[in-house]
Amino acid sequence: MASKSLFIVAIDFGTSYSGYCFSLAKHTDQIRQVFWGHEHGLNTVKTPTCILFNEKREFMKFGYDAVMKYHTLPSREAHKWYYFHHFKMKLYNKKITSNMELETDNGEKFPALKVFSESLRYMKDHALNTIREASYQTVYVTEDVTWVITVPAIWDASARQFMRLAAKEAGLISDMFSEQLIIALEPEAASVWCKQLPQEGFVAEGGNRQKFEESPGTQYVVVDCGGGTIDITVHEIQENQSLKELHKASGGGWGGDTVDENFKEFLKEIFQDGVWEEYTQNHPAECHKMMYDFGLQKCSSSREEVYMRCYHNLTKVAEHKKKDISLFFDECKQKDISLFFEGVEGALWCNGTIIITYEKMKSFFAYSVRQTIGALQEILNKPEMAKVQYILVVGGFASSITLREEIYQTFREQYRILCPQESQAAIIKGAILFGHNPQIVASRISALTHGVMICEAFDIAVHDIQKKRVSKADKYVYCTDLFKKLVGIGDLVEVDGVANYIFTLTEPDKTSVT
Repeated sequence: MASKSLFIVAIDFGTSYSGYCFSLAKHTDQIRQVFWGHEHGLNTVKTPTCILFNEKREFMKFGYDAVMKYHTLPSREAHKWYYFHHFKMKLYNKKITSNMELETDNGEKFPALKVFSESLRYMKDHALNTIREASYQTVYVTEDVTWVITVPAIWDASARQFMRLAAKEAGLISDMFSEQLIIALEPEAASVWCKQLPQEGFVAEGGNRQKFEESPGTQYVVVDCGGGTIDITVHEIQENQSLKELHKASGGGWGGDTVDENFKEFLKEIFQDGVWEEYTQNHPAECHKMMYDFGLQKCSSSREEVYMRCYHNLTKVAEHKKKDISLFFDECKQKDISLFFEGVEGALWCNGTIIITYEKMKSFFAYSVRQTIGALQEILNKPEMAKVQYILVVGGFASSITLREEIYQTFREQYRILCPQESQAAIIKGAILFGHNPQIVASRISALTHGVMICEAFDIAVHDIQKKRVSKADKYVYCTDLFKKLVGIGDLVEVDGVANYIFTLTEPDKTSVT
């Protein structure tokens, strides 16, 4: 934490939802949680990660405001605006550049850096205004704050660097290397938070409420279940209560958004004959509203059937299409939407509502559950993981009882499964503690091999003759383009550790190396 900071603000910039917390820099025991959606009759710890630009490419709205504004735009107007959601996933497993572009649902291109930076700018301004209101209108500036932005542990260095650049563009920092911006890994932040929770801070899985024992030597897995990714790390608590990473960060793009995609495919199966395609193309705002409603349902703690409102334009398109088909075959002239549900397993139509059975709802989770459990088994079956005692399930997607139950049933015999009561807030609150003490993570496992290109004395027995060179100054014969490994994949690397190497120039008149 930068020593001159008065506040710590942690921003959880998620794939589906985003939010922030703040605290005084010297009093992290009092974390202020910000709630969203009051003006829309809501009260949630996060707001949708959605951003809206007008037809002039000017920033207009973020979060619930963006969702509501876009959903109220006439269909003919919505096509002219730029609406982005789930755009964080564009940084996963992609080649990242500062001039990369994102694509809207209607195929329009837009600078990715502007989308990310304007999102962070909104969060920054919102945070400073909230702090001012909480401080009797005392005005604070960005330099008074240490900013912590959380990112998935499985993101590569280029994606993390892109977020730092976006933060600079947004005005959080003025220098790319500023100590007032900390990029925190989401599972590590959640781990820090869970470490200090009391027994009542966890969900009673299987009817048993358990406490996380934070004694030295305790080993545990953190499963960060987000909208875009499932992030898995393994930690061990050290004597000084710092954390040692035991396994390189792993996981993949199997988060809650895959459930949404499976639901969309199911709707496409129901509304055949091009109905769903016509609806999504001509009524994008209403379609997004429907998917937003589903997003709330998928994280429900209920094991009962799900009721989904079928919006006006989907009903209109479906009934019109069914009428056309009936007329074509000279059959029944009735334009009844219920005909689309004939023979559909797992869904019923009832007076403007789509009723989905719990079993069908569970099937939407199958891919995410299968991939997550498979990844956990692959890690936990390794001999070096034999002392792992706990599996901590955190993140917004962890609030889904379907996901938690599958993990619990698979691993309950061998491990204690814990999920914090505030699974959605565990990362963001942990990020505050991490911002106060970034050294709490003592070491990490390298996910890649790192090294430098060097030259060394030429050896005809091992070196390629095509790479043989002779120094102009002293006729030294050497081989070029050799790789010297500095850190190997899977190596334990101390945070802030220093390793010394001595290199000399092949030519004395060189003034730089590349």
